[in-house]
Amino acid sequence: MKGWFLLAGASLALAPSASAQTAPRADAYTGVTAWPDWGGVWSPGVGAGSRTTATPPKLTPQGQAIMDAFEAGKARGENLQTEGANCVPSGMPGIMRLPYPLEFVYSPGRVNILIETYSQVRRIYVDGRALPEDPDPAFNGHSVGRWDGDTLVIDTTGVSPLVSLVAGLKATEQTRFRERITRDGNRLVDEITITDPTLLAEPYVMTQAYTLQPEWEMREYICQENNRDGADAQGRPLMELGEDDPFAELDD
Repeated sequence: MKGWFLLAGASLALAPSASAQTAPRADAYTGVTAWPDWGGVWSPGVGAGSRTTATPPKLTPQGQAIMDAFEAGKARGENLQTEGANCVPSGMPGIMRLPYPLEFVYSPGRVNILIETYSQVRRIYVDGRALPEDPDPAFNGHSVGRWDGDTLVIDTTGVSPLVSLVAGLKATEQTRFRERITRDGNRLVDEITITDPTLLAEPYVMTQAYTLQPEWEMREYICQENNRDGADAQGRPLMELGEDDPFAELDD
């Protein structure tokens, strides 16, 4: 028994005190408090003053061939619905441009963007790490960032090939995003530059502005709940109202 007490006493002596355990955590948040204040819920606008893109992207021959095939499918009645009709998340860049609010939550080494649409979260690592060399594809990709004054600069790669950059063009392994998010009073502006040498002949730029809504709260978003306005494998509207498939004759 005496030996047991000696061991127990040694264990207690080696155990860190409560203050020692919490001190590193508090220190980690010191840098966070120095970041720009982007607290609150931000509402994306959909008007010309809030959302802009360049003229249609200038495409490489490969990109143009893909777009031509997409447009030909539309002429046949296909590609009329996006994957979003079946509750597939938009991914980057669309997830930042849908008409639902978002908020920024800071943690040591990371800026978390909480997006009401599809209850998505983007994690922007600002701890100095590099982008992964061989990332697993993800709808929102893999993002690292840095603060340039009060502007958050984000680089993203590894976007899933299921994601549409613009209607008709899917992301490839060469797709890259560079974002610059800046606050101007009660507005945030996200400038997104897309590069992809396989699809785009030059960088394609789009912007999205958000307005601070101090009294708003984020809500739960469950797309699958009673979702009946889906799409079939060819992107044709498919209203599931308990009736026969309206496109069955076309498939014969």
